[in-house]
Amino acid sequence: MAKMTPDKGNVSSAAAPAAGTIAQKRKASPREQEWEEKVLKPTLEKSPERAAEFTTISGHPIRRLYTSADLEGWDPERDLGYPGQPPYTRGIHATMHRGRLWTMRQFAGFGTAEDTNQRFRYLLAHGQTGLSVAFDLPTLMGYDSEHPLSEGEVGKCGVAISSLADMEVLFNQIPLADVTTSMTINSPAAVIWAMYLAVAEKQGADWKKISGTCQNDILKEYIAQKEYIYPPEPSMRLVIDTFEFSTRHTPRYNVISVSGYHIREAGSTAIQELAFTLRDGIEYVEWALRRGLDLEEFVPRMSFFFNAHNDFFEEIAKYRAARRIWYKTMRERFGAKTERAAAMRFHSQTAGCSLTAQQPYNNVVRTAIQALAAVLGGTQSLHTNSLDEAWALPTEFAATVALRTQQIIAHESGVTSTVDPLGGSYFVEALTNEVERGAWDYIEKIDALGGMVAAIEHSYPQREIAEASYRYQMAVDRKEKIIVGVNEYVAEEQPIDTLAIDESVAERQRARMRKLRAERSNDEVARRLAALRKAAEGTENLMPYIYEAVKAYATLGEICDTLRQVFGTYQEVAVT
Repeated sequence: MAKMTPDKGNVSSAAAPAAGTIAQKRKASPREQEWEEKVLKPTLEKSPERAAEFTTISGHPIRRLYTSADLEGWDPERDLGYPGQPPYTRGIHATMHRGRLWTMRQFAGFGTAEDTNQRFRYLLAHGQTGLSVAFDLPTLMGYDSEHPLSEGEVGKCGVAISSLADMEVLFNQIPLADVTTSMTINSPAAVIWAMYLAVAEKQGADWKKISGTCQNDILKEYIAQKEYIYPPEPSMRLVIDTFEFSTRHTPRYNVISVSGYHIREAGSTAIQELAFTLRDGIEYVEWALRRGLDLEEFVPRMSFFFNAHNDFFEEIAKYRAARRIWYKTMRERFGAKTERAAAMRFHSQTAGCSLTAQQPYNNVVRTAIQALAAVLGGTQSLHTNSLDEAWALPTEFAATVALRTQQIIAHESGVTSTVDPLGGSYFVEALTNEVERGAWDYIEKIDALGGMVAAIEHSYPQREIAEASYRYQMAVDRKEKIIVGVNEYVAEEQPIDTLAIDESVAERQRARMRKLRAERSNDEVARRLAALRKAAEGTENLMPYIYEAVKAYATLGEICDTLRQVFGTYQEVAVT
């Protein structure tokens, strides 16, 4: 398919000087000039402003006043439109949260499968409307709990899942036919998803009706989170294998959540988060089309995942720009014919990197502001971080406060009573345009490098994020950016209760695995793993082979090791 550059006519015609920069000049109207001379100038002479320059948290300059002059060439019918209609600036549904609230999907996972199952059932009983699974580091890296490299990490940053037996316990008494589940797993995503499908089958759930999301976004691992196993090409093969398998067997399941969250957590700006995430999405579409998949079938099952950071208006502008860019990309670059293939759906999570160990109750306020931005930006689901997460995994108390934050926004704030209440604001619309233009600059730069895989191999996004993170930290160190309780308004600290995960979790996991190996058919496991290895050496879709290995109770580590033998492991090129 020929590559086309989407029309950017709805953003300012002023060309940005470099990738990701969004500086723009405009001429004040006669009325504004009069105001500046007669009202503003005397005011500044009496009382200067607090800073010489005001910027967003990403460093983008913010003007004192926004007027219609900031929207020159802006057409509300074309660029803003109506909710549920292209270009989806105002949201992908006509009634948005008037008709249906976002899914309240609290991220949870710790200790053993039994421990997390209890937390899931507690949250569901307290009004959570969707599950979101956090896995521990060994699981994320494709190692069993008993592996030597897992020592000291089992169950510490999420739930330990080493086999189908663990997954069965994780979802005990939780009907997967009725509850949507998001799983934050990437390199071993195909294996964990196969376990989930096996549990659903054992429960009698119809695969064609189950819904949920598997993160499965390997590109952002190379860019930001660094929890990769295999090199990019075989990793992308596994991702597209899941696309193909899902299209045939689980048409309501979102088999990927293209994630900007971790890119932002690594220190990117809002524009970098947006641009790199969308360009990752473009890369997945291109690889799937090369596989021969039907764009109208698989793209509607792609979802996105964004960070909700502290800068209220910048975040809202980011979400609005995201929908507009994706719509143009799908229509003009890929020729999407249906609205389902062009309307972006996204989950959001409040910013973990903004949470402070100092004065942790301040995190409740931060989270509320960030969650409100996500809601006003039109999110489809939301996780709110807990106040104690700079210290440990959340306690039940902290998780409940985080959930109540969403419920108060939904039922008490009034912001869900109208669709896109900030639409038409001079500031919001101008900032949306500027964020969009900055993102397009990055997307075009990555296109010129040959796509996102090539850009990653050249360390381009990694270097851009590192530089942005450094600039922000320097601003904090100079107190140009204030973090309350950290570099200003410091106070004596009081201890808080935290959730402790001890080594008994690892001991229980090792005992469970000894029992598993003793009771399963090890000959059957060996046959299934041999079949998987042979398929991996060829070009077949690996999902059926992974699924059969999972059902035979092959462990996560055994399956990932089989693929390591064929694909090798990835060593990142140092950023210079």
